Amino acid sequence: MTVRRVNPGQLAPPIGFSHAVVAEGSTIVFLAGQTSLDAEGRVVGETMLEQFEQAFGNLLAALAETGGRPEHLAKVTIFCTDPAAYRAQAKDIGAAWKRMAGRDYPAMALIGISRLWDEEAMVEIEGIAVLP
Repeated sequence: MTVRRVNPGQLAPPIGFSHAVVAEGSTIVFLAGQTSLDAEGRVVGETMLEQFEQAFGNLLAALAETGGRPEHLAKVTIFCTDPAAYRAQAKDIGAAWKRMAGRDYPAMALIGISRLWDEEAMVEIEGIAVLP
């Protein structure tokens, strides 16, 4: 399995994402949207950063259970109720990503939405991974 990041020179340099990802492998894993729910089903975290860390940790836990690792992520979509707050904490969120998943970034999108299923949730993260 290979996951190759493609960032064409004629596009703006990507910061915290890749413009395209070429994935060749034998198993595709579709990861359901994860919020900052703890094991008891409670939304945890008061800040965007805290909720991001919990939600991303939940996504990585689901990925790990399939035998995948962070570098197998090919596509991640982040749904956020306050894109301005996310942007304001982008540096800390980026540091959390690097600590949890390294510096290999999948193709990514952030989508602003009015609310999530759990009203107190600020962020939901879903993904697609390609495993060997």
